[in-house]
Amino acid sequence: MPTLLRFLTVVAVICGLIYGGIFALATLFDPVPREITVTVPPDKFQKR
Repeated sequence: MPTLLRFLTVVAVICGLIYGGIFALATLFDPVPREITVTVPPDKFQKR
């Protein structure tokens, strides 16, 4: 039983670190807005 508890503790710590990293990336860094131009071919507008 102690090895199971140790394993679950290690897995919980690793999950906490991953969650903390994702949270930090989401809150601390802002993406740089920029314009994007995409040309759509005319055949995409025609119904079949």
